[in-house]
Amino acid sequence: MNIFVREYTPTDIDAMRDIWNYVVREANAFPQTDELNSETARNFFEQQTFCGVAVDTDSGEVLGMYILHPNNVGRCGHICNASYAVKPGMRGRHIGERLVTHCMEQGRKEGFGLLQFNAVVSTNYGARHLYEKLGFVPLGTIPKGFRLDSGEYEDIVVYYHTL
Repeated sequence: MNIFVREYTPTDIDAMRDIWNYVVREANAFPQTDELNSETARNFFEQQTFCGVAVDTDSGEVLGMYILHPNNVGRCGHICNASYAVKPGMRGRHIGERLVTHCMEQGRKEGFGLLQFNAVVSTNYGARHLYEKLGFVPLGTIPKGFRLDSGEYEDIVVYYHTL
């Protein structure tokens, strides 16, 4: 498998939507509760500053994706935010790491100075390990900041990285 991360194209949207919706249904990482359909996916991805996809160059299959956008406006507009998703069955193959490093490079190209994650679920150990491996700094924990489908709450951790 040869993995290449590139900007998404309209032909990637269905695969991106499916990967995104899988993470939404898992209900343990993304804050969204509603899944995307063909129209809402196209609109959602078009509204981002940048969307990247990890593609297996041998098969053309989309294995993962990310979205990049401002975290705030005006005087805080130099801070960006991102979300990452890897296709089920493809996790543990360093695809997420490729997505995050590409996103950091792209964030710099887009003129952002910081990348901030507002809500990393404390029990998302894989993501937290990766972010800390890549030099992200945990700023603190927000107790019970993420509601699970069960109605119970998990803590969230805020991270940042200078670009």
